[in-house]
Amino acid sequence: MNNWCDPKQVFAEYEQGVSYKAGLGARGLYEQNRVNERFMVGDQWHGARCGNDRPLVRHNVIKRIGDYKMAVVGAGPVTVNYSAEGVPNTLELKHRVGELREQFLRGELPSVSGDEELALVMSALTDYFRVTAERVGFDSLREAALRDAYVTGTGLLYTYWDESVQTGLYADSARRVPICGDLQCEVLDVENVYFGDPSCDDIQKQPYIILAQRRRVEDIQRLMKRHHRPAADIETVRADNENGYQSGDYGTVEQDGNRRALLLTKLCRHHGDDGRTHIRAVQVCRGVTVRRDWDLGVRLYPLAKFTWERRKNCAYGESEVTYLIPNQIAINRMLTASVWAVMMMGMPMLVVNGDLVQQPISNEPGQVVQVYGGATDVQNAMRYVDPPAFAPAFDNNIASLIQNTLTQSGANDSALGDVDPHNTSAIIAVREAAMMPMQTVQNRFYAFLEDVARIWAEFWVSMYGERSLKVETAEGVWYLPFDGRRYRELLISARVEVGASTLWSESESIRTLDNLFERQVITPVQYLKRLPRGTVPEVNGLIRDLEQAAPPPDEGTVLDGLDEHSRAVYDALPEERRAALLREALGGGV
Repeated sequence: MNNWCDPKQVFAEYEQGVSYKAGLGARGLYEQNRVNERFMVGDQWHGARCGNDRPLVRHNVIKRIGDYKMAVVGAGPVTVNYSAEGVPNTLELKHRVGELREQFLRGELPSVSGDEELALVMSALTDYFRVTAERVGFDSLREAALRDAYVTGTGLLYTYWDESVQTGLYADSARRVPICGDLQCEVLDVENVYFGDPSCDDIQKQPYIILAQRRRVEDIQRLMKRHHRPAADIETVRADNENGYQSGDYGTVEQDGNRRALLLTKLCRHHGDDGRTHIRAVQVCRGVTVRRDWDLGVRLYPLAKFTWERRKNCAYGESEVTYLIPNQIAINRMLTASVWAVMMMGMPMLVVNGDLVQQPISNEPGQVVQVYGGATDVQNAMRYVDPPAFAPAFDNNIASLIQNTLTQSGANDSALGDVDPHNTSAIIAVREAAMMPMQTVQNRFYAFLEDVARIWAEFWVSMYGERSLKVETAEGVWYLPFDGRRYRELLISARVEVGASTLWSESESIRTLDNLFERQVITPVQYLKRLPRGTVPEVNGLIRDLEQAAPPPDEGTVLDGLDEHSRAVYDALPEERRAALLREALGGGV
């Protein structure tokens, strides 16, 4: 086996990745992504050398399309459900898990075994995903990865183990031995990630992955001291100017001057003699090892990838912005020409005969100009230059180009909301039709979220050891004793469930709720719970007062509509569970 962690070899593989990326497309990945970012944020006359004589107009069609598509892809609320292969998912087991959760919520420690234990743990992991997502700011991370995917073609989320995280848990009953360490996440730029096999789209099949970072020399030396590297190696770390392959125009500008060095982290999959795989890593600077190879403790590459548009035999995605830029340039040029033509007609050029007019001429209204001579001399002293006639069809061509660019990109007027809402049903139908082509991109985004969920589960069962999982539900917060080693051999699946994203405005939602309430389809509590946030001040207190003033559930009224099978299932439930279902059915909450 080759020396995979040797600094020379790691940098040689890094330089191969740089050469591959630089050869992608007409400009190369690095420069193309910089251009895409400029056009996305509105810096669309960069390097045009047009001077300052005329206004350079921008009509940012790219951002309008991008904001709409990113909103469509990431609009739906998502939840992650975990399950273990080989564990049944029967109705009786679900009821038993609900009973166990209620006992934990009451502070009891029930004894569980077999399928009940596994089903309870998977149910707790489903809720624990939300707890972890809030801690790491997952909503902001996935939004950043989504934007990277649209602008550069590829969004990447990296999960790593941070030993400095304070969990607030203790390994002993006396609370003297704190449990430290938990997973953290970071969105990586595609410019800083290099795949060992760039023709393979599956991350988990990569022979190795290299992550590039620009770090301060002092930070790298401190990292080497922490991992007990020789003093001679620490002194060899020097600042460099290898910052030309960072993302964005500002990635090449470093505030602290030439005080940073390139740090490479190489992840490699190793196969043990027993057939098991594990991920090892090494960190190097040019010519020196920063941290010797170590085992990450997980069996999956902790990297999830979302590509906006796939290219065959290429691990890096393609951005839609790249092919919208020619249209954007044409729109900006035509608009600039149109504005300049209107300015020339409103403020035409003035020609002055210098032999007859000796005084300075300004644009002051009512200025008196002295001209000596006869009437002919006065007429020839000053005159305006008539600009050429401006074709009215020119503005029509601009509007047509903008409209065609939006329509061909799937962002028509109905999708963008640029129509009068006279026929709401027709508008929604047209909008849904425009959103249908985005379904494939949405599916790739949901697969990306499932990859993240599987990676998190791998960290939980591999790195947590014995600790309690914090579970937050609508009923309260409880802690589940968890030993990750017991579930390490399970085949854990993650499934993303997407809620329906509303196409209605808040006013339309309130109008619909009003109609349902007037027809007595919903109760006052159900009405208040579904109002848009911020509509009613202190709404939670109002709901609580209504629930406390509500009469006790009428079991006969609720159960009249049940069939025989449903009634038999209801009668078999414990008394507390039946009461909770009745309160939920009557709108009082569980």
